Amino acid sequence: MRRRFSSSRSFAPKMGASKTARVVRSTAQASAPLPGAIVDAVLRYHDEVQDQGGGRSLLRLSKRRLHDAEVEAALGDLADRAAGVAILWNEREGEIIRVLETAAARMAA
Repeated sequence: MRRRFSSSRSFAPKMGASKTARVVRSTAQASAPLPGAIVDAVLRYHDEVQDQGGGRSLLRLSKRRLHDAEVEAALGDLADRAAGVAILWNEREGEIIRVLETAAARMAA
C-alpha cells in the first residue's frame, strides 16, 4: 500500500526558531562589505608576513606601518578597519586565497 504525504509539509523556518539565528542574521547585516581599497593597501604596503606552510603566507599591516604617510594617504578614514584585515596569499600562484577580517573591525564599520 502506498502512503501519501500530507500537503501541509513546509520547509520554512518555524515560528519558534532559535534566537541565535536571528542574532547572527542581524550581525551580518550590520557589517558593511570590506572596501577594495583596504585589500589593495594590505597587498601593496604589508610589512608583516607569517609563513603558513604549503606556499601560503598571511599578509598584514603593522600598527606602525598604518601610520606611515603613504598608507594613510591610500586608506584615509579606513585605516582603523585595515588594522583588523589579513590576507592569506598563495606564493606559488601569486593570488589571494582568502581575505580575513576580525569581528571587531567589521562591527566598527
